[in-house]
Amino acid sequence: MSADFIWNVRVYYEDTDAGGIVYYANYLKFFERARTEWLRALDVNQHTLLEQHDTLFVVKSVNAEYHAPAKLDDELRLTVRIEKFGRASLVFFQEAWCGDQLLNTARVKVGCVDSALRPRAVPAIVADKMRNTSVTTQTD
Repeated sequence: MSADFIWNVRVYYEDTDAGGIVYYANYLKFFERARTEWLRALDVNQHTLLEQHDTLFVVKSVNAEYHAPAKLDDELRLTVRIEKFGRASLVFFQEAWCGDQLLNTARVKVGCVDSALRPRAVPAIVADKMRNTSVTTQTD
């Protein structure tokens, strides 16, 4: 499965539990960071989006599946792919890999809202950038 964006992150001590394994909720943080870095790579600034377009992105739902553990000092490869693009929402399919080992997969539904948290369409200038995404690799 091809990715629209790939971002690498190292596992730090703060990311792990007492057994030295990445705490399950931290995959959601890693995925959030990857989506944020993807927006940056598209030259979409979230502060500007709010100020100029009264637009925010909020997570509506997450369905995550854990396949194998990541451990302290592992370098993870996080992928971001748009699975569904709606008028006011997107569904992302994301993966976390360590080398050739798939660690975690998640479907994340993100809604587009205004500052009063009412649904709104993704601004056209942002939607165009998202639809024209190409594979990019970034490192933390």
